Amino acid sequence: MQINRLFEIVYLLLEKETATAKELAQQFEVSVRTIYRDIDILSTAGIPVYTNKGKGGGISLLENFVLDKSILSEEEQNQIIFALQSLEKLDKNSEKKALEKMSRLFHKQSENWIEIDFSNWANENNKFEMMKQAILKKQVMEFTYFNSYGEETKRQVEPLQIWFKDKAWYIKAYCRVKQDYRVFKIARMREIKVLEETFERELPQEQEKKPYEIKFISLELEISKEKAYRVYDEFEKENIEKKEDGNFIVHIDYPENDWVYEYILSFGEHIKVIAPEYAKNIIKDKIQKMMKSYS
Repeated sequence: MQINRLFEIVYLLLEKETATAKELAQQFEVSVRTIYRDIDILSTAGIPVYTNKGKGGGISLLENFVLDKSILSEEEQNQIIFALQSLEKLDKNSEKKALEKMSRLFHKQSENWIEIDFSNWANENNKFEMMKQAILKKQVMEFTYFNSYGEETKRQVEPLQIWFKDKAWYIKAYCRVKQDYRVFKIARMREIKVLEETFERELPQEQEKKPYEIKFISLELEISKEKAYRVYDEFEKENIEKKEDGNFIVHIDYPENDWVYEYILSFGEHIKVIAPEYAKNIIKDKIQKMMKSYS
């Protein structure tokens, strides 16, 4: 497309300083006449491009020309640089060249404003890179999975999308074992393998809006002030109410499964379920079973 060629011409002139029309024509596989027509378009658009005839001449940009004065605002440049920098954190190989090019193009030093580390503190794996490549190349994945009921199963899936939801990473996939779309918590996946087999399936639109049906429980919790750091770490501001005695009332909706009750118990004596009543009874039952283990 012409717009891409025009952009590339500007970039090449910024990098090489001077190029002949013949060199540019060979580079873009067009005629010399087309290159001169492109130069006229750039000049009309306000790009300070000019030609020098004779030996050592060619097509050049005015010295110290910066693209932001003619096409992109300062804010737009920064947004492009910052976006590329965040992408570089996800894929250091493929995005690094693009980041370097745009930094030179805008005559800007890239600020290191973001750091993303998908590994845990033990730095034990490269799950995200494997999954990303499997999604992009449409390769089948195989892994061992531990669900919220403690069951261990072997899964073979067609990975479709990595998803971040409520402080945790998931992968949306078509599960060949269940013959349906499923969402898998990445932290529970082990022995991950990317197979040579490929697939053609895409993520359905309705799947993007509603990945899976699940029952939710609306909890009202009282958490003691000694656990203030967890309250602020783990709950949104709008769900927290601070009492006069310094304790907290938290209103939260969670998927109802064994995990949510184990999560409540992780606060030990510093938490009390206020509602619903049946959730209080489940917690009491679990505490009684725990006490039996120590009797």
